[in-house]
Amino acid sequence: MSENQKTYVVGHKNPDTDSICSAICYAELKKRITGENYQARRAGNVNEETQYVLDYFKVDAPEFLENVYTQVSDIQIMKLNGVASNISMKKAYTLMKSESVTTLPVTDSNGLLEGIITMGDIAKSYMAVYDNNTLSEARTQYRNIIDTIDGKMLAGNEHAFFMNGKVVVALATSEILGSHIREDDLVIVEDSLEAMECALKHRASCIIVCEGAEVPEEVIERAEKNSCVIISTSHDTFTVARLVNQSVPIKRFMKKDDIISFSLDEAVAEVKATINKYRHRDFPIIDENGKYVGMINRASLLKADHKKVILVDHNESAQAVDGLKDAEIMEILDHHKIGDIATDAPIYFRNQPVGCTATIVYQMYKENEQMVTREIAGMLASAIISDTLMFRSPTCTPVDKSSCLELAEVAGINVEEYAMAMFKAGSNLSGKTPEEIFFQDFKKFNAGNVSFGVGQISSMASDELFEIAERLKPYMEQAREEQGVDMIFFMLTDILEESTNLIYSGENASALVEKAYHVPCEEGEYYKLAGVVSRKKQIIPSFMSVLQ
Repeated sequence: MSENQKTYVVGHKNPDTDSICSAICYAELKKRITGENYQARRAGNVNEETQYVLDYFKVDAPEFLENVYTQVSDIQIMKLNGVASNISMKKAYTLMKSESVTTLPVTDSNGLLEGIITMGDIAKSYMAVYDNNTLSEARTQYRNIIDTIDGKMLAGNEHAFFMNGKVVVALATSEILGSHIREDDLVIVEDSLEAMECALKHRASCIIVCEGAEVPEEVIERAEKNSCVIISTSHDTFTVARLVNQSVPIKRFMKKDDIISFSLDEAVAEVKATINKYRHRDFPIIDENGKYVGMINRASLLKADHKKVILVDHNESAQAVDGLKDAEIMEILDHHKIGDIATDAPIYFRNQPVGCTATIVYQMYKENEQMVTREIAGMLASAIISDTLMFRSPTCTPVDKSSCLELAEVAGINVEEYAMAMFKAGSNLSGKTPEEIFFQDFKKFNAGNVSFGVGQISSMASDELFEIAERLKPYMEQAREEQGVDMIFFMLTDILEESTNLIYSGENASALVEKAYHVPCEEGEYYKLAGVVSRKKQIIPSFMSVLQ
């Protein structure tokens, strides 16, 4: 893996304490033992309980990972410099040839994209040779003309502009020329002093002297007095007449409107779909501020790097960060049932029947003989306390408990006192909307053609749980519709009493609970499930058994 290539370690959507803390601690372990770039991320908002843990141990929350789609930023972007809109068509053509490209980005002094110029645009510009007013209409700078015809300034200001008049080739006698030259014209002459004087007499803006002919000093002085530019070139009259229109600034012919450009965070799949509609090959990339970054083409899309991810605390696509099918899964660490995630190649998949992913992470620290700092110990212990409800959950194993006690000693915390404070912080939901409460720990599942979701909150105060239930009940049906599931449930778990009040919504939801637990509905509003505290081990398996 290159130094700049990242691997994201991320938990499930609506992350709990285990999902966040295991991601942080496992990313740190991977960095230590490989020396490579592993970064913890989160797939949802940090809940109150987890924030308490992070604040207690002074650890920053991982950055939010919205999706793992392959994006433009994952493509090898061609670092082609932007050009100014006042460069000549000839210079643009020369740059395209030297860079082996057919499109140049045009940027302003701040790096913002102004337009693009293509080889096709240059070809079209050459057809304008029949219009001898093109140079003035395009407000061509004399510096462009000098560069294009390999000229030398003898009189005037190279930074001035040819703004009026037409191009005249002076090959006739002075009598005939006099009827063709008008004020402000640009006159191309050979070595004829008579033609030069005729151009000055009729107040031409510019005289181009060809074949390196000598220009008398008195002519140069008159030109300076008349504000007339004189340019000398070694090319012959025919060559200059052919080249001069190529000095027109590219802004005259560049494409300014409806430019097809892409941002760094756009998904490659969407970019491909757009590019296939257009014939040109190269497309500009801009950043979030509208500044030009580089160019991509069809070939570069085929070389896009897929994002690399390690999944912790889940292995089901419904719970994973968006775009997982577009990513390369490197590893999975989990303690849940085997889900539906498939990979194209063998990977490291560690799934153990323990109560918490953090327990597995701690085992791996010991297996790799890595020191556990106070911060890491505190986060891992907090995750185990949270997932096992302070060892009360049926998912808790002796390994979870012994691991937590070892970690607590390193972290310098009293498990019972710390757990009380942590759970209290987690159930303090004042100021939160029903939606925020409902989805702070929520997971979706599928059984055949039936989909359902289960949320959970735990507290050591039954009064607090009843209050939360009253706030959530009116929102249940809306939540079900928004999530697109057939049934939806919410567990209000009393840690001290070791029981759960289950509220529900959806056709057949009530029947499912009664078949799974053989309990009556309390007051027609909720089911009291004594001894049930674990969604993973006591709710999901029972529901799946009935549905299947």
